[in-house]
Amino acid sequence: PGGPELRIGYARTVRKREQTRSAILRALLPLEGIATLATVGLIWFSVSNGLQPLARLRARLNARSGDDLSPIETGALPAELMPLAAAFNDLLERVRAGAQAQHDFLANVAHQLRTPLAGLKLQLEWLAERHPDDAKSQHSLKLMLSSAERMIRQTNQLLALARAEPSRFEKTRLEPLDLVSLVEESVQYFVEEAARKGIDIGFDVLPTPVSGDRFLLRDLVENLVDNALRYTPPGGTVTVGCRPDGQGGGVFTVEDTGPGIPRDMRERVFSRHVRLDSKTHGSGLGLAIVRDIARAHHASVEVGERRGGGAVFTVYFPG
Repeated sequence: PGGPELRIGYARTVRKREQTRSAILRALLPLEGIATLATVGLIWFSVSNGLQPLARLRARLNARSGDDLSPIETGALPAELMPLAAAFNDLLERVRAGAQAQHDFLANVAHQLRTPLAGLKLQLEWLAERHPDDAKSQHSLKLMLSSAERMIRQTNQLLALARAEPSRFEKTRLEPLDLVSLVEESVQYFVEEAARKGIDIGFDVLPTPVSGDRFLLRDLVENLVDNALRYTPPGGTVTVGCRPDGQGGGVFTVEDTGPGIPRDMRERVFSRHVRLDSKTHGSGLGLAIVRDIARAHHASVEVGERRGGGAVFTVYFPG
């Protein structure tokens, strides 16, 4: 105390200070990079984990067939998705109710039309027999009979479509059947139709026992044969066949020498109202009915190319 004051100073050059700051930044950058990557990874994991229930719900919806309008199962869904699932189920129920109302309406109309159309056809046939020598009357009656038959055919298709609906199919109607007997029940009309068109229709059948609904399987046979006769030109051939598959099941085939079906259309032809040729009369329901009846019997139907040209439809019945 009381002595001279001593001051000690410490200084660094500006360059040295800049070097120190750069060293600190270089040391912190890797840590910041690691922290950033960890944050991004954590966010990605959290978002992905949170979206997994939604992805599973989407996969379940994508796996459904186009006519599956059953409600979404909500038991395994997280609480966050319950309002979404409830909204979807409400929409599906409204669509199902609308489709059911339309289906019932068409089925009822088709059923009510059958009797008057059958009576109209009988009256036209009676008139044709009464005036065999009147060329103009015969021409007009022939056109009217053709129209009446077409309307009867489309009415029967609507009824077949209604019976083949999965929701209306009754397994109690299944019974042991032989496909040969079903072909025999249907051939008379088609033999006459083929003769009128100049088409050679042949049969290659073996006893083929299956389990099925007789009325629906008759519809299946008739729609496939009718489709073949529609698209086969005069002078062509149609061959109807059935055989056991050797494993307890059966195979039913219809081959024709028509124009065939392009490969990219072979799935679409089984959709409703799809027609390959706008010049050919028809409603576009026949093959859709075939598909629905096959599915109802746990059978499968496919179309391929006939050797030598044309198409071949094959229905595989399980054992």
